[in-house]
Amino acid sequence: MKRQIPLIISFVCGIFMLIQFFIPHPGFISVYRGILNWARIIGVFALIIGIGTLVRLHFRRITRRSPGWFYSVVVFAGLIVTASAGIIGGTRGKLFVWIFQNINIPLDATMFSLLAFFMASAAYRAFRARTLDATLLLIAAVIVMFGRVPIGDFLWQAVAPQSWVDKVPFLPEQVAEWVMSGPNMAARRGIMIGAALGAISTSLKIILGIERSHFASSSQ
Repeated sequence: MKRQIPLIISFVCGIFMLIQFFIPHPGFISVYRGILNWARIIGVFALIIGIGTLVRLHFRRITRRSPGWFYSVVVFAGLIVTASAGIIGGTRGKLFVWIFQNINIPLDATMFSLLAFFMASAAYRAFRARTLDATLLLIAAVIVMFGRVPIGDFLWQAVAPQSWVDKVPFLPEQVAEWVMSGPNMAARRGIMIGAALGAISTSLKIILGIERSHFASSSQ
């Protein structure tokens, strides 16, 4: 029964959430909103469990003096100060807003600025023209790059004949826009359709009890 009851609950809730989109009845809408409220309540308890896991992990690192344990102290300090500021003064309190604007936002900016270097390194490895596909990817990347930066228009106006410039003054930008809205959009839609089909198949397997990885063991 420990396995059958969760499977039955998943099946009933999954089927209801599936069919309620096609039956706009006030009763279904009311039950749907109630389920969403319960999902928010469960999310709060999941947040508590996540915070408890975070605290236990970093406390273990501090007690064992693991490499980088000082950063765990910083995590504890940030957690206590931010949570206290939010509970006492609210999310619009001066201290909470100051922490968000002067600590959280600069840290986010630093993280994303570092990601730019990783993306450049990955692009250098991926855009090597070793195959036809890699060559097409490299050409598209160069076109989009010159269309997105001011130097593309500058080179076009400096190199191309004046009659061409008069007819199409922003050719690199227009070509880049065509690549993004044409071939790139087609590829994105294909990826999104594939991801949607994967999500549907995974959801159906969970609803029907075929996928049981959310249990302690998939063999159960």
